Amino acid sequence: MHIRQVLYVISFILLIVCGFMLFPIAYAIRFSEEDLIVFFLIPMAIAAAFAAFMYLAARNQTRILSARDGFLLVSGGWMLSALLGALPLYLSGVIPDFVDAYFETMSGFTTTGASILTNIEAMPKSMLFWRSLTHWLGGMGIVVLASAVLPLLGIGAYKLMKAEAPGPTLDKITPRVAQTAKILWLLYLLLTAAETVLLLAGGMSLFDALTHTFGTLATGGFSPRNASVGYYRSAYIDVVVTVFMVMAGLNFILYYQLLTGGRRKVFANVEMHAYLAFFAISSIVMALVLWDRGVYAGFAESLRYASFQSATVLTTTGYVTADYALWPEATKIVLFALMFVGGCSGSTGGGIKVIRVVTMGKLALNEMKYLAHPHKVFRMRMGGATVKKGAVYTVAGFFFLYIALLVVTAIVAATSGADLETAFSTALVTLGNIGPGFGLIGPTGNYAFYPPYVKWFLSFAMMAGRLEIYTVLILLTPAFWRRV
Repeated sequence: MHIRQVLYVISFILLIVCGFMLFPIAYAIRFSEEDLIVFFLIPMAIAAAFAAFMYLAARNQTRILSARDGFLLVSGGWMLSALLGALPLYLSGVIPDFVDAYFETMSGFTTTGASILTNIEAMPKSMLFWRSLTHWLGGMGIVVLASAVLPLLGIGAYKLMKAEAPGPTLDKITPRVAQTAKILWLLYLLLTAAETVLLLAGGMSLFDALTHTFGTLATGGFSPRNASVGYYRSAYIDVVVTVFMVMAGLNFILYYQLLTGGRRKVFANVEMHAYLAFFAISSIVMALVLWDRGVYAGFAESLRYASFQSATVLTTTGYVTADYALWPEATKIVLFALMFVGGCSGSTGGGIKVIRVVTMGKLALNEMKYLAHPHKVFRMRMGGATVKKGAVYTVAGFFFLYIALLVVTAIVAATSGADLETAFSTALVTLGNIGPGFGLIGPTGNYAFYPPYVKWFLSFAMMAGRLEIYTVLILLTPAFWRRV
C-alpha cells in the first residue's frame, strides 16, 4: 500500500470539505454571527497545513492507487472529514461534547439524519447551514467529487470511486471515471436548483429551501425545524419533497440515460420497477389503513401523509410530517419492512438497496425451482441479462455481514439500558442511514440519551452502512494488511 499517497489524497479531500465552509461563513455574516467565523477558519487552517505537509511528503511518490489503497482512502477520508466537520460545532460550544459533535457530523456526511439535538431552532443559522451542507456533500459522495478532479493531480480514480460509490455495482456513464463523476455532480446540482426553486415558490425562505433541499436530494433528513417538514403544514411542500425524495432514491445514471436518448434502457430497468412498486404499494396500503381507522379526514389526506412517510423511509431520508409512532400497528409494520429495503444502487439513498433485495428474491425462487426439478439448470436473469454467480455470492455475503453487524449494533445499543424496540430500531436505522426509527428514537425523539461509547459505535455503523459494509469491514481483516 502507498500510505503517503493515501494521506495525500485524503488531505485533498479535506481541503474540498473546508472549501465548502465558505458558505456557512457567508451565512454567519448574513445573520450577524461574525463571532462564529473563526470556528470555521480553524479547521480550514488545519486542513491547509495538513495538505501542504502531505504534498511535500508525497510529491515524489507513485500516484497509482491500488484497490487496497482505495478502501483505506475512502474509509479514512470519511472518518477524517467527519472529524474536521465536527470542529466548528464543538469549538463554538454549539455542541459542547465532542462525541456528540462527531456523531452529528458523521450522521450528516453519511446522510443518516440521526441527531442528538433537542432544540434545533435554537442553533445559530450558520451552524445549521453547515449541518445540512454535510448532507449535500455526503449525498453524492465527497470522494466521487474528488474523483472528478483527481486526474489533474495525476492520480487514477477508478478504484477510489468504485470503493466509495453506493450500490452493489458501479456503472460508468463514460469510459473516463472523472467524466462520469462530473456528470453525476452536474445532475445533482441541477436537481438541487430545481427543488430549491419549487420550495421557494411554496413560501419557504431561501435558507429553509436550501437546507431542506440538501436533506432531500442527499436523502439525509436534517431540518432546521424541530418539527421537520411537518412544521410548514403545507400539502404543496409535502408533495414537492416527496417527489424529490423518490427521485433521489433512483439511480442517477438513469437520468443521464433519459436525457441522452436511452429511454428504452430506463423503462426496462428492473430495479427501478421494483423500487417504484415498493413505494406505490406501501403508500396505498398505509393510506387505506389510515383512512379506514379515521386517522385523517379523507383518502387524499391519508395518501399525502402515507406517501411522504413511505418515501422518507424507503429512500432513507428521515424527514417527517407526522408522528407515525401514533399510527395503527399495520402502518408501522409496513414502515418497519421498508427499513430493510433502501434506495436504488447509484442513488444517494442508503439501506440494503433494492437491487440486492430483488437478487436475493430471485435466488430464492431459483432454489425452489431447483428443488422441484433437480436435473434442470436455472439461470438468474435480470433485465434480459444473465447474472453471474460471483455477483450473487457478493450479494449473499453482503446480506450476512449486514445482518451480523445489525445484531452486534443492537446489542451495543441495548447495553446502555435501551429497550428492545429502541435498541433494534437504533441498529436498523443507523446501519441503513435512515435516522428516526421507533421507541425512544422515534420521529419526536433523538439519540442524546445514549452514552459516549454507544455513540462512537453508532458513528462506525453509520459509516459502514453508507460505504456498503465491505469497504469498512475489510479493513478489520488480517488479510487486508498482509503484504503481497
